[in-house]
Amino acid sequence: MGGTNRIGCEALRAKVRTAEEAASLIKSGSTVGMSGFTGSGYPKAVPLALAARIEAEHAKGRPFQVRVWTGASTGPELDGALAKAGGIEFRLPYNSDPIAREMINRGEMEYFDMHLSQVAPMAWQGFLGPLDTAVVEISGIRTDGSLIPSSSVGNNKTWLDRASQVILEVNSWQNEALEGMHDIYYGTALPPNRIPIPLIRPDDRIGEPAFRCDPNKIAAIVETDAPDRNLPFKAPDDHARAIAGHLLEFFRHEVAKGRLPRSLLPIQSGVGNIANAVLIGLLDAPFDTMTAYTEVIQDGMLDLLAAGKLRMASATALSLSPEAAATLNAEMPLFRDKMILRPQEISNHPELIRRLGCIAMNGMIEADIYGNVNSTHIMGSRIQNGIGGSGDFARNAYVSIFMAPSTAKNDAISAIVPQASHVDHITQDVQVLVTEQGLADLRGLSPKQRAETIVENCAHPDYRPMLHDYFHRAREHSYGQQSPSILTEALSWHQRFIDTGSMRA
Repeated sequence: MGGTNRIGCEALRAKVRTAEEAASLIKSGSTVGMSGFTGSGYPKAVPLALAARIEAEHAKGRPFQVRVWTGASTGPELDGALAKAGGIEFRLPYNSDPIAREMINRGEMEYFDMHLSQVAPMAWQGFLGPLDTAVVEISGIRTDGSLIPSSSVGNNKTWLDRASQVILEVNSWQNEALEGMHDIYYGTALPPNRIPIPLIRPDDRIGEPAFRCDPNKIAAIVETDAPDRNLPFKAPDDHARAIAGHLLEFFRHEVAKGRLPRSLLPIQSGVGNIANAVLIGLLDAPFDTMTAYTEVIQDGMLDLLAAGKLRMASATALSLSPEAAATLNAEMPLFRDKMILRPQEISNHPELIRRLGCIAMNGMIEADIYGNVNSTHIMGSRIQNGIGGSGDFARNAYVSIFMAPSTAKNDAISAIVPQASHVDHITQDVQVLVTEQGLADLRGLSPKQRAETIVENCAHPDYRPMLHDYFHRAREHSYGQQSPSILTEALSWHQRFIDTGSMRA
């Protein structure tokens, strides 16, 4: 367990409790705001103790469930443990835990998938109901009682402000040098009192390095020494490298045309191996003094910072493989002044994304021939993870890019389909599509022009003739000719996969 040397406020040391004692303060039916964003900075001990308590109550035949709000995805000690115990009644705003995912898709857990930038404002507006308890991991407590954030910020400021009671986990595994890396902005307000956010560059600091918290609300402090659990980094495969190659060539072209500066514009990169492949590709690309204004700092971004190609990275969380986390901890003096961690209502704020002119690069499940993108649902009804921040960035970016391999499940599924089975990003918000087959620049194109460009550049050769055939017949028989569609066939590819295991005719 961590030592009390991380708790600098003497008055708060008296509130140190065991994880079991802290978990006993959480009541069935209550709403709990947990810290955490992509496997970083989430509480590790109290959720496990709460899961054990829930299992014990269920064994006695007594119901016990809670409503869980977080920043985004968390780790197995939180979502996994509580889901396995049958302890989550309602979850928002993003989930990647496989146990919770299966429960959601079986209808055993209610799930509200929402834009990450909207969680904190909606909590303040009161639409989500009261927040009973905040369980927040921090890396330390200052002598004045302010809280040093951990490896993610997420919605923690809002949870600490809104909750009736607060439980803190002080995690001594987190590097003490995290202190000073955070920028906690307290200037947001609801209409009609909202004012412009005074941030005009990714490296601007507009807030405070620590959280404020009313000490009277702190009900318990639990000391831990437990690592974050982000997934190991996988080396990019051929498809990921091909996608990265197409995208880097697009950037070179845009610079040559004068539409992007040689330093590009602030980059936003979703989580995953394709995104990391693009970041790795930027190491040898002719772009220097780049900046990032994004949600998470991944392995590839750390490499860019170390190489001096990336001047500054602003995010709400670290999302590093165990190897990269070890590198950061060992070389923190090299990195700490080049990274800023902010609340996600700031890292994902549409006002700032539009002002900075971010280049948004996000993954997708599928896109249709008109450029509507599905980033959340398999076959239209099974949630995969959630929309995350992709919508925050896509609608407001200078360039909005979505990426995926052209096929999945050993080519049984085409990522380019006649009609998306679920739409998260409408065609007006999607400017560039990229698969290993090529890149489709859709800016300024009509729907029919978009269809021809997407099929020719992004579809897999096995599916390209089928798409051409559908589009040709749609132009002959559609009710209208703006976005030609055969309603009886538009989703037939998905139904065929459900029935036969393949989209092929």
